[in-house]
Amino acid sequence: MKFRHEYKHQINLADIYGLRTRLSAIAEHDSNCGADGTYFVKSLYFDNYMDKALREKIDGVNKREKFRIRYYGTDTSFIRLEKKSKINGLCNKVTCRITAEECRKIIGGDIEFMKNSNNELMCELYSKMKYQLLRPKCIVAYTRECFVYPPGNVRVTLDMNICGSNNVNEFLNPDLPFLQTYHDSVLEVKWDEYLPQIIRDLVQVKSRRSAAFSKYAAIRI
Repeated sequence: MKFRHEYKHQINLADIYGLRTRLSAIAEHDSNCGADGTYFVKSLYFDNYMDKALREKIDGVNKREKFRIRYYGTDTSFIRLEKKSKINGLCNKVTCRITAEECRKIIGGDIEFMKNSNNELMCELYSKMKYQLLRPKCIVAYTRECFVYPPGNVRVTLDMNICGSNNVNEFLNPDLPFLQTYHDSVLEVKWDEYLPQIIRDLVQVKSRRSAAFSKYAAIRI
């Protein structure tokens, strides 16, 4: 299991402009970005009846995990089930492809099809929906601009217009309205073994400190 380093800053629009200018000088946009350098992310997060994932995030539990289903823009032909784990500040993400029909079944609680899946992640979600009562809780959506820098396998993302919805049954609806409940933006930096000094210098934002920020927690709260 491969873990990566990660840190986050809460930033504002002025920070976005400065970071974009500096990063564009040495890094490339991710290949998934559109003509304007951004793409739209929509994620459906799971939690149990005691809000375990939310409470562990707020309490800063050292070892935690969360499940989500994610797709980009309005393209429901490419949907991923993901489990993100965090241990001692390091992050790991396991993913698998699912179909739109499988997504609808999971949202509707029709999960028996996952029981005998050949995919370990599908089987794990089935088990935790069955025995830990994980259920879809909320939708989180935002616009992302992503830069990649090969040395250190670095990804720098600028997440803007963070919004959400409790209408989980409409997750695949391209016209689902959102309420913008969080007005700052988020800078995320992820890397493998080392963070090159040039990136470390470029992502410094005056008067901003690294923060354990969660878009899921922000929307839920």
